[in-house]
Amino acid sequence: MAEPRTLGVVGAGQMGAGIAQVAAAAGLDVLLHDRQRRFIDKGVETIASSLKRLESKGTIRADAVREVLARVRPVEAIDGLKACDVVVEAVNETFDLKAQIFARLDALCRGEAILASNTSSLSITRLAAGNSRPDRVIGMHFMNPVPLMALVEIVAGQATSKATLEATRALAVRLGKTPVVSQDLPGFISNRVLMPLLNEAMFALYEGVGTRDDIDTVMTLGMRHPMGALRLADFIGLDTCLAIMEVLHEGFGDPKYRPCPLLRRMVDAGQLGKKSGRGFYDYGTGDA
Repeated sequence: MAEPRTLGVVGAGQMGAGIAQVAAAAGLDVLLHDRQRRFIDKGVETIASSLKRLESKGTIRADAVREVLARVRPVEAIDGLKACDVVVEAVNETFDLKAQIFARLDALCRGEAILASNTSSLSITRLAAGNSRPDRVIGMHFMNPVPLMALVEIVAGQATSKATLEATRALAVRLGKTPVVSQDLPGFISNRVLMPLLNEAMFALYEGVGTRDDIDTVMTLGMRHPMGALRLADFIGLDTCLAIMEVLHEGFGDPKYRPCPLLRRMVDAGQLGKKSGRGFYDYGTGDA
């Protein structure tokens, strides 16, 4: 497969903006799409702010900041992605939404284009099943925040070709990332290990084993984790944590993956973590 020149990103939120940034920094032309122009503009602002922070730390030059931003082009209609060599979907962790986007991209994009999903837990095989090019559908799970985290988890579906896998691995390296390959099983490697840990921390709080601060202090000082489990869940998004736990629970049918009732209750209350202003910590009153 030829080296890609143009990369499309569907979803201009935190993950999509981060993917667009690292792709543009690697010299790719990037087309950034979302369902409304205001979301795209916010994504571009996120990229600009991230680059400015890197510039202030001396990681990138001012002229390079301008060059990277110039490579990111807002695209209001998804049809504008039809000429892309690779398209990465980075929308909410909802199978039906992702499947609709993949069906649209399949109809639009050239037959040789690779369609990748940034899903953190959903089956790549299922996403590819309704596609005319299942051999070119793959998972490309970036870590958050994308510009700073070195890992990309690559997930091949049942029909993904070896050529697509190797081209995606090469793209990850080009983006400055370290790729690891996971089998297409619920949660892949990363969230099959991480999410039960976070869920168990929530059970410890729910059952009164310890306070929020005590639980997180055990993880940071006792386990040398850079962030406590409950705070990390807030940063990931409690709705995302719940969605992944439900995928694990349904996919394996094992009660050890049962989502904590406290997690479900908080999501029902709209307490989603940092993005909503409140989760296990309060991000609007300084208690963060």
